[in-house]
Amino acid sequence: MSSHPRLHDLTPLDPASTPKGIQAATARQNVTPAAAFEGRAGYDAAFLDEFKIDLPHVTENAPGRVAPVEGRDDGRLDYTHFSIVMNEPRRLAFFTAFNLDGRQARSVARGNDHWALDGRLALEAQCGEDLYARNPLDRGHLVRRSAACWGEDAEQANEDTFHFTNCTPQMAAFNQQTWLGLEDYLLGNAVKDKGKVSIFTGPVFKESDRTYRGVQIPEAFWKVVAFRTPDDAPRATAYLIAQDKELDDNLGLFFGQYKTFQKSVARIEALTGLDFGDLRDHDGLSNEERITGARIDIQLDRLGDIHV
Repeated sequence: MSSHPRLHDLTPLDPASTPKGIQAATARQNVTPAAAFEGRAGYDAAFLDEFKIDLPHVTENAPGRVAPVEGRDDGRLDYTHFSIVMNEPRRLAFFTAFNLDGRQARSVARGNDHWALDGRLALEAQCGEDLYARNPLDRGHLVRRSAACWGEDAEQANEDTFHFTNCTPQMAAFNQQTWLGLEDYLLGNAVKDKGKVSIFTGPVFKESDRTYRGVQIPEAFWKVVAFRTPDDAPRATAYLIAQDKELDDNLGLFFGQYKTFQKSVARIEALTGLDFGDLRDHDGLSNEERITGARIDIQLDRLGDIHV
């Protein structure tokens, strides 16, 4: 018997027992093969008709680098109604880009949450189940599952959202209702015919982010929403959710309260190193900051505090 045993050298004291911890640690992770995504169109830049919005550009100021995807020169991963560009060293999304048509919303049962890795991307370039097992971290959807369920492909979109590329580690306290309700509120109160919006979402990557299981955990997230107002004007608004206290070293349950802010698109660009092109010109806060030189932060205690 070796004095330096390995897992295969160990036997349970009760032969009928199978330790749950060992099961979780050694379980194989699901991988969706690249061929299964054939025909996915992903994000549509012309979704808002003449208000054309290209994917944001990852500039040299962005922390990290775009993860390569075979057959593409832009790192884009296409799913049903949305696309993702990954940050290779951080193993999380730089951003998601999502088209939503609220008039075609469908109700799709959530099911059993079968998360999978994306076979089009190197497995070491994406976080998987090993990050989320047996701790308080939630598998946080960047493109919300319920929002993706619209149109004839609603069920396929539902399944596509359960890929780890669309997932980011979040604490349970992240479920701040103002943040979660942004898209629905804008659809109901600011969007022409309660119809189409294009939504970009991602984490704020900082060098100071705490490392857990080899992954730096983002502490803030952003969202940029583009739409046409009821009078047909193109408009963009931007938001940030962040904690007012940092994560503790052990990812315990004492965390600062999340607060949601309306920010300028220009401010989100500065925080992320992404370039949204002329989208900032359709954001009132960005224009005000450019003219006055004063930064604008609107804390959203309720959804009615949003300015469009």
